Amino acid sequence: MLRRSLLLLLAPVLLLAACGDDETSKDDTEEGSTADPADQAALDDVEVELGDDGEAPAITFDEPFEVGTTARRVLEEGDGEEAGDGSTVVFDFVFLNGRDGAEVSTSYGLEPATVTVDENLLPGVRIALTGLQPGAQAITAIAPADGFAGQGDDPESGVKEDDTLLFFVHVQDVRMPLARAEGTAVDPVEGLPTVELADDGAPTITVPGGEAPTELVAQPLIEGDGPEVEAGQSITVHYTGVLWDGGEEFDSSWSSGAPATFSIGTGDVIPGWDKGLVGQTVGSQVLLVIPAADAYGDAGQGSIPAGATLVFVVDILDAG
Repeated sequence: MLRRSLLLLLAPVLLLAACGDDETSKDDTEEGSTADPADQAALDDVEVELGDDGEAPAITFDEPFEVGTTARRVLEEGDGEEAGDGSTVVFDFVFLNGRDGAEVSTSYGLEPATVTVDENLLPGVRIALTGLQPGAQAITAIAPADGFAGQGDDPESGVKEDDTLLFFVHVQDVRMPLARAEGTAVDPVEGLPTVELADDGAPTITVPGGEAPTELVAQPLIEGDGPEVEAGQSITVHYTGVLWDGGEEFDSSWSSGAPATFSIGTGDVIPGWDKGLVGQTVGSQVLLVIPAADAYGDAGQGSIPAGATLVFVVDILDAG
């Protein structure tokens, strides 16, 4: 339902790799690392010249670069909250292909990436981010087993399933989102779908009989006391979506086991989400009833039929 983050799918932007000297980096074998010592040593030979604020690093290595186990080297320590399961991490990054040195993807010149550290991340990316603090800079050699082994080659990016990837990150922020909506309950509005919550906060949505609303409805069920969501921010949410006709569930982050993180108010999601969630507050639970015109229109998508009105319950866990 939601458009995936760049780091989840490694959507490619093919540019040239940078190169330079390793004057500012330090050799730091990760405490508790499971990397083979030979792979850690190979990563130590990769030269990284850190850029000034907002500038990409210059990275030099002998090609082809290969490791059998994922290894990480911290170049600059950070301070504050550590990235871990469930945390939201904001960072700049560069992905390089170890086979030929090609730059596969980067955030430099764009906006920093924002992801939730969970099982939906590429395993090598999860390893690379875990334990880092704001301000930290690190480079990780992602072995094929933690990258794209078994997924086939990707002609668009040039990445082959047995390629080693070099992943540089500069962490800007680490936040721990709420686990579920928290705040003041709002009295139900007659005629709208009703919601029952499980012990963990997962909603069950019951759609009333009758015609669906013809205009977008964004009705808070719980009003959180956090900051207002602003257009252009990345937000982290739990959500469940059902069809108005029949009440069949078609998507749920609760079922997948992890919240979703995405940009809001920027066209990355359906218009009903952009319109209905901007201006709500962190901690809120919001009922969205979205006519087809603000959803998938006359085309539909996947199991969502053409002209369908959609109903969502969204817990806003974080925004920034």
